[in-house]
Amino acid sequence: MTLDPVLKKIDDDLTGAIDRLLALLRIQSVSTDPAYATECDRAADWLVADLKGIGFDASKRPTPGHPMVVAHTATDTGGNGPHVMFYGHYDVQPVDPIELWDSAPFEPALEDTPAGKVIRGRGASDDQGQLMTFVEACRAWKAVHGSLPGKISVFFEGEEESGSPSLVPFMKENATELTADVALICDTGLFESKTPAIVTRLRGLVGEDFTITGPDRDLHSGMYGGIAMNPIRVLTRILADLHDDTGRITLPGFYDGVEELTDEIRSQWQGLGFDHGAFLGDVGLRVPAGELDRTPLEMIWSRPTCDVNGIWGGYTGDGFKTVLPSQASAKVSFRLVGKQDPYAIQKSFRTYVESRLPEGFSIEYRSKDVSAASQMSTENPAFEQARKALSDEYGIPAAYVGCGGSIPIAGHFKDILGMDAMLVGFAKDDDNIHSPNEKYDLESFHKGIRSWARILAEIAG
Repeated sequence: MTLDPVLKKIDDDLTGAIDRLLALLRIQSVSTDPAYATECDRAADWLVADLKGIGFDASKRPTPGHPMVVAHTATDTGGNGPHVMFYGHYDVQPVDPIELWDSAPFEPALEDTPAGKVIRGRGASDDQGQLMTFVEACRAWKAVHGSLPGKISVFFEGEEESGSPSLVPFMKENATELTADVALICDTGLFESKTPAIVTRLRGLVGEDFTITGPDRDLHSGMYGGIAMNPIRVLTRILADLHDDTGRITLPGFYDGVEELTDEIRSQWQGLGFDHGAFLGDVGLRVPAGELDRTPLEMIWSRPTCDVNGIWGGYTGDGFKTVLPSQASAKVSFRLVGKQDPYAIQKSFRTYVESRLPEGFSIEYRSKDVSAASQMSTENPAFEQARKALSDEYGIPAAYVGCGGSIPIAGHFKDILGMDAMLVGFAKDDDNIHSPNEKYDLESFHKGIRSWARILAEIAG
């Protein structure tokens, strides 16, 4: 099967691809609000019908929440390449605050902007526009060659934006059917909105929400100040001591399992020319605050973090209420990398906090979910094949990059199905995902389709 006529078909049918995406974007598939359950069901039905139309054996699968869509190539294509599984999610975020939208969020349209044409609407970038780049690449292959380039499966989720409560049980119950040689995920973006990238590492997360209690009631500071220990004083000392003067995190055993970069990855990252001054300047800052002996990209992608996300206690209204509060609370999160054990980190943190509580003080935890980091092995040939395909499409070298956030599905593919996941996306930094006026550049959509066509060609051999 040759690639060039497929790329031409993609170019010639771009208007049709846009129309199909706009039709999907009109469906109000907000997963977190039960009022939109019927709309989520409609989106799943729409995708099943579309996949069937290009030769997939597709079906809607019920869950306790919103349905999954699962599809496989209907006939043996005869290809010798690996079996690939493509994952995306069809559900979207709520549109609030609606008054900040310049147009109706579920009346999507192609819009001219000073930077070029964009597809405007909720879900345009996260994740329906990205999802449809792969579907359209498959459509073009089928139209030109009569079949798809190898064994391909598709797995679309309807609860990603609401915590994926049905995902893990569904994957475990259908593990045999969902297992392939490599997973493809399109829920990321270009590096600095211009460089094609494959995300190979995602940070895990430990979140702690807790309250320290000292005296059994708020105390008058004139009567008890000086003699009674203030819970806010205790809390702030605990939080301040979590980092040393070089930016390192002080929890015992915290860096166990943190791995160093390979020379090849370090060289790729250095070649990206990341401007941390501009990155921080965009938010009114200047100086990196992480470990002083690490580069800024290492701080974001390959080093663990500890951050205080909220702190409160005492009287915070207008004027003064001169009390020593009975309680002080905080939310602390840790982003994990490599082989760090999230449960060991949680235990170390709790031991650290409790060892610093004065006699008579107590602590209550409101547990949050924990997740380990994910790191994909680039030894799978599909990774280099995809990097070549992206480089060919964009005309600049694609890079293996990290992601400061967490995308749990990548870890689930590894832990539950034993598959490496390759994260390739075409979103840009200014796409306003989860925010009013979400958009997806037409160039991202077009080049995304062409990129997946190239990737499928490379993987299929």
